[in-house]
Amino acid sequence: MTRILFSTCAVVAFAAGPAFPQTKATITAVPEIPFTTVANFLKLPSGEYLGESVAVATNSKGNIYVFHRRDTTRLFEFDKNGNFLREIGKGYYGFEFAHSVRVDIDDNIWTVDEGTNVVTKFSPQGKVLMVIGRRPPALDGPVLAPAGPNQPAQKYILCRPTDVGFDPQGNIFISDGYCNNRVVKYDKNGRFVAQVGSEKAGNKPGEFNLPHGLQVDERGHVWVADRTNNRYQELDNDLKPIREITTLGTGWTLCVSPGPHQYVFFSNSNPNGNPPGSWETTGEIYKAEMDGTVIGKFGKPGKIAPGFQVVHKIDCRNPNELILGEIESWRVQKYILHPTPARPAGR
Repeated sequence: MTRILFSTCAVVAFAAGPAFPQTKATITAVPEIPFTTVANFLKLPSGEYLGESVAVATNSKGNIYVFHRRDTTRLFEFDKNGNFLREIGKGYYGFEFAHSVRVDIDDNIWTVDEGTNVVTKFSPQGKVLMVIGRRPPALDGPVLAPAGPNQPAQKYILCRPTDVGFDPQGNIFISDGYCNNRVVKYDKNGRFVAQVGSEKAGNKPGEFNLPHGLQVDERGHVWVADRTNNRYQELDNDLKPIREITTLGTGWTLCVSPGPHQYVFFSNSNPNGNPPGSWETTGEIYKAEMDGTVIGKFGKPGKIAPGFQVVHKIDCRNPNELILGEIESWRVQKYILHPTPARPAGR
C-alpha cells in the first residue's frame, strides 16, 4: 500500500491513532483555482424552502437532485437551469434523515438515508427498484445510535450508512458508516460480495473510523473519505487497500468526475458549528489528478455566498462546473472553475 503525502515539503506528519478533531491540511504551495458562482441558482416554488442540503447529484440531462433535511427528508429535482421539476418519494418509508444522493450510468437515482439505515434505488421515473438495508421497526421507538458496543456487522443490515457508488460493471459499494466503519460491495442485483473494515473503528490500511463519503472511478477503484481518521483511502475493486492520503485535512467528502480524463475533488470542509479558529484552517476544496497530483484548490468558509458552510457532498459530472451541497447555510451553490496554468503542487 502506498501512502501519498501530496506535498512539496520534505517531512509531513501522518494522521494516525485515535479520533482527531477537524484538521488543517498540511499540503503547501497549492495554486488557487479562479472561479465564479451562479447567483440564485435553484428556483423553488413559492412557499418551499431547502433545509440542510446534505446531498446533490446530476443526471445525464443535467437535471439536479437535492436530498435535504427539513421537517422531514425530501428529494427535489430541478432542470439544468435550476427550475423546479418535481419531488420524488414524498412520504416514502425509507426517508428519515438524508445523507447522500447519487445517480448511476442509467440515470437511476440512489438515496442513502442515515436515519432509516436504507439505501434505495429509484428509476428515472421515481419508481422504487431496489432497497438495501432495513429500517428499524417503529415499535422499537426512535434509536439515535446503538446502545453499548456496535453489533457485529451483518451482510444486509446497515447502521447509519453514508454514501453509495458504482463500478463500470454495475457493482454497488456502500460506506457504512457511523457505526459499522466498513465499506460493503454488492453485485448489481444487490447480493453481498465482500466488505472491508468492521464494526470496530481502526486506523490501519483497510480500516475506517467513520467512512463518510465514497466514489468509484472508471478503473473500479473505490475512494473513501475516512473522516475521523483525517484521511482518504483508495481501494481496489476487491476492497484491498492501495494508498492513503493524509495531507488534505479531514476527509468530509469527495467526488470523482466521469469520462476519459477523470479528476478527484476532496472537501476539507469547515466543521459543524464553526468552532473558534476553524474558518482560518479549513473549508477549501482540492482538485487532483487520479495519480494523486494536486493541481489546485478553491473556496473558503463563509455564511454569505460564495463562501460555504460545511460542504457535505459535491457533484462533479462536469469537472469545471461543480454543484456543492451545504449543511449549515441550507443552500446549494454552483461553482464554475476557470483554467489555470499547469503548476502541480506535488504528490
